[in-house]
Amino acid sequence: MTLPTRISDAIKPWAERSPDQPALVEASGTWTYRQLILVVAEVQTWLVDSGVRPGDRVMIVCENCRAFVAILLALAGLDAWPVLVNARLSAREVDEIRDHCGARRVIFTTSVSPQAREHAKRHGAVIQEAAGLGPIALGPLNDKVAPEPIDAEAEQRVAALIYTSGTTGLPKGVMLTHRNLLFVAAVSAKIRSLSPDDKLYGVLPMSHAVGLSVVLLGSLLSGATLYLASRFDPVAALATLEKERLTVVLGAPGMFSLLADYAKLKGLQSLTFPALRIISSSGAPLQPTVKSQVESLFGMVLHNGYGVTECSPNISQAVLGEQRTDTSVGRVLPGVEVQLVGSDQKPVAEGEVGELWVRGPNVMKGYYHAPEETAAAINPEGWFNTRDLARLENGYLFIVGRTKELIVRFGENVYPAEVEAVLNAHPAVVRSAVIGRTVEGTEGGEEVLAFVQLLPNSLMSETELAQHAAQHLAPYKRPSQILFVSSMPLTPTGKVVKGELAKWAQFAQTR
Repeated sequence: MTLPTRISDAIKPWAERSPDQPALVEASGTWTYRQLILVVAEVQTWLVDSGVRPGDRVMIVCENCRAFVAILLALAGLDAWPVLVNARLSAREVDEIRDHCGARRVIFTTSVSPQAREHAKRHGAVIQEAAGLGPIALGPLNDKVAPEPIDAEAEQRVAALIYTSGTTGLPKGVMLTHRNLLFVAAVSAKIRSLSPDDKLYGVLPMSHAVGLSVVLLGSLLSGATLYLASRFDPVAALATLEKERLTVVLGAPGMFSLLADYAKLKGLQSLTFPALRIISSSGAPLQPTVKSQVESLFGMVLHNGYGVTECSPNISQAVLGEQRTDTSVGRVLPGVEVQLVGSDQKPVAEGEVGELWVRGPNVMKGYYHAPEETAAAINPEGWFNTRDLARLENGYLFIVGRTKELIVRFGENVYPAEVEAVLNAHPAVVRSAVIGRTVEGTEGGEEVLAFVQLLPNSLMSETELAQHAAQHLAPYKRPSQILFVSSMPLTPTGKVVKGELAKWAQFAQTR
């Protein structure tokens, strides 16, 4: 497979071959492939004039829009590092990422995101009309940071730095190269037979790996048209599907669940979109009830896939056209190897559950400024440990759980340690422990449950502590329920016994 050198090169063939083909469409207007390549060139000049150098980390606090795409591609073409940050993160989370990556500049997509406007205001950013982007906010220059060395091979340079919260509660920057992202974009596009005739719905956040590689780059590599939405709304989504005759919709399980709920509310038994040929779910476990509801509503297969940020993100994808009643996440991508390892570190037999290890062109370069964590995740032979539990049956992959404590809420990873750190920071809290609780039949997948031990005689209420958490955590990380306890079950060394808390949670749920 011949891939472009950089992600910014993906649009060049189409700008020459079909310059008038619409590339990006949003409510405020459309850019053809010719216009997109011209805007990217203008943005590069603007960035250089703003002090951006090769190897600099430039943070984009964003939601999906044309300006984001142009800035991303312009930075990639300059060999700067785009640091992608969802504008819906809290002030604490945004600032932690900015400080950790050593951002030279921070850019905010203020025209489509109220949250980006708030972050911009807090950072002292100036809103300006720049390089054909419309209103955009540029933060102050950080002249204390040095650029990263430039890798000799252009395709091995970092094309995106995406942060996932580590189990310690501190953010980890996943370094994804041009080759990582383009490999996944090309393979997933080939599996779906994407072409210039396709019209994709771009609602998955492009600050996250699946929205970036599979949706955005997969579309641009194929010369297709991408309809951008900054956030999901079932009414707007259905209107766009009908009006624009979309052919491919990739979403999270929560999105499809909301569509099913909306149809039920309106008394709609079925939805007919003659142009639509693929609907596919990723980003979180797909509940069987959601799959069957959506398939009945659309009269077509809801495909499933699986990945992790560190693998750019796709590891497996459903086989197009196959009707499956289970929730298999499909076959492993061509060119990617997997192995399932037992607790004895030996490969498990066919059909047995093991920890999933992955090797291939999709595996990240490493964690930024974290050599020890990188070495713990990727062994000397290049195998990456997903820390997910899975099984293989006749070549089909099934994800059966997560090692240790990871909670998946609305398709986002929530690490208990991060939530606990925020709760423990409150002066009235002695200690806290956070676990996940599965919520059957909802789009959330799991909810975040917090057990909290307060200082003796404290009058703190659940509402007050919830407000404290809301100030420091993104909405999906906030506890759905806070349970006050007089003491915690502890090991002799003082660690909370979370298995015991899970039993308490079941009791609390049945009361």
